Amino acid sequence: MDISTVTYSFALIFTGAAVLASIALYTRQPLIIAYIALGAAIGPFGLSMVTDLKLLSDIAHVGIIFLLFLLGLDMQPQALWSTLRQSTIVALISSAAFLGMGYGVAWAFGFTAQESLIIGAAMMFSSTIIGIKLLPTTVLHHRHIGELMIGLLLIQDLIAIIVLMILLGANSDPEEVGKSVALSLLSLPLLIGAALAIVRFVLLPLIARFDRFHEYIFLLAIGWCLGLSEAAHMLGLSAEIGAFIAGISIATSPISQYIAVNLKPLRDFFLILFFFSVGARFNLDLLSQVILPAALLAALVLTLKPTIYRFLLKGVSEKRVLAWDLGFRLGQASEFSLLIAYVATTAGLIGANASLLIQATTIITFVVSSYIVVLNYPTPIAISDKLRRD
Repeated sequence: MDISTVTYSFALIFTGAAVLASIALYTRQPLIIAYIALGAAIGPFGLSMVTDLKLLSDIAHVGIIFLLFLLGLDMQPQALWSTLRQSTIVALISSAAFLGMGYGVAWAFGFTAQESLIIGAAMMFSSTIIGIKLLPTTVLHHRHIGELMIGLLLIQDLIAIIVLMILLGANSDPEEVGKSVALSLLSLPLLIGAALAIVRFVLLPLIARFDRFHEYIFLLAIGWCLGLSEAAHMLGLSAEIGAFIAGISIATSPISQYIAVNLKPLRDFFLILFFFSVGARFNLDLLSQVILPAALLAALVLTLKPTIYRFLLKGVSEKRVLAWDLGFRLGQASEFSLLIAYVATTAGLIGANASLLIQATTIITFVVSSYIVVLNYPTPIAISDKLRRD
């Protein structure tokens, strides 16, 4: 059998995921942990049964795009604007605090100033996937926390774009990098305006005319999501921002909830691949070289992020219980942290140990944060019937 084929890889991943997910449910463990463990077990640093991680990672990225698209479908533009104004100050102050935390730990363990700065930058962000996948957004009393979370994550997304563009242009003229960042941010309102115009004058009339053909609505939604994602990417923004704009631009349409329900299984398919690729990329053989700083940095992320978010949110008049809830849901590193590690390593800005420290910290916080949220807060995949919400 040709073990390099996508079919063979998918067979191993989804069969293995089904087996480990069954074990996880019997032993009352979060399903996300099963997917990451499978990646570590059969990936290139485990049994090497699945090796083409670049292809799988690219495919898995579609899951993140659909996740943001579905988020947009569940929000109203007016509510988002109000939330963004409230979230901006919290996102900026918390990002600065997490940057300093990561820098301090890395510097204390002998990393260079440049490596420490990049490690600190990687700690600024929380995981969109962990936060949103574990949030029961259809429960009415969670709608406000969902809006706050999305606002914070969107601001972090814009900060992450700036960080990545600086890293990608590290060997270029600083003036050119600055112009590129400015043009990308200026293109955001243009993209939003174009999306709203296309929805009003093209998509909504098409949906009204052909809404009886469910296959067509499904196809139109996927095309709109992926098309606007690629347009955002071409403008220097992230595909995730494009997907979110695609979703929120048709959120006011009565058909939006039908689209959301029908796309959820497709989203979950790709997200399984994402968590598998996270586990498969981690080189366990090199873990011993960074285990101490990784353990310390992960512990600080898991404790300080919820605490800082709690006090900042309380400062903008949020209730104490909601502030803690949101803090723990965002109390981990991000998929952007992994991307920063890969980009900085490729550009020669950090060494292998610094990259591994970011990866190890991110995966540790993914795992532990998932346990904390699943065992203590309402989620769609909670083990306890009392906490299971969707």
